[in-house]
Amino acid sequence: MERTLDCMGMACPLPVINAKKAIEAFTEDGTLRILVDNETAVQNLTRLGEHNGFTVTSAQDGEKAFTVTMAVKASAAKAATVPAEAVSCAVPAKGGRVVVLSADTMGGGDEQLGRKLMKAFIFALTSQDVLPDKVICYNRGAFLTTQDQDTVNDLKKLEAAGVTVMTCGTCLDYYGLKEALKVGIVSNMYDIVEAQVGASLIIRP
Repeated sequence: MERTLDCMGMACPLPVINAKKAIEAFTEDGTLRILVDNETAVQNLTRLGEHNGFTVTSAQDGEKAFTVTMAVKASAAKAATVPAEAVSCAVPAKGGRVVVLSADTMGGGDEQLGRKLMKAFIFALTSQDVLPDKVICYNRGAFLTTQDQDTVNDLKKLEAAGVTVMTCGTCLDYYGLKEALKVGIVSNMYDIVEAQVGASLIIRP
């Protein structure tokens, strides 16, 4: 069974959503080719395929033309799931607000007070008329997406409203928190730098 899915011109996360539907239609092992026009879609489709145990390859066919090829296993097709990392949409090259949380405290001085201030900051962030495009957590900011239930709940509200919550994977590994992630996606330094370079406003409490 072979199928080609044309997702040219589709905004994230539509290529992933359509690819999942196509995968579920496979009744026998086969090949799914997805045509897309940007590298973010290539990365997200690769994450989708690998997450479900498929062999995935990609090729660039032109300046804005890519083909992602998945070797779909029918035994896994019906139960295919989409990992959070596969619906990660890039911040526009110009514009976008990014909140950077590099600690689980806010400001210097007393640590207990700092934690209270950080909780209050994240809670207040959920009620803003204009929400950030991304919230990036690294270093001890990783504790905000794993250990503190109050901040996890507020970050989940932001995520539900369309905000991408990213936590540094190296930091999660360093603190032994990778299995404890409760909200958002595991990110890397390339994505963290890219988000900040492309932001129109960076907020660091």
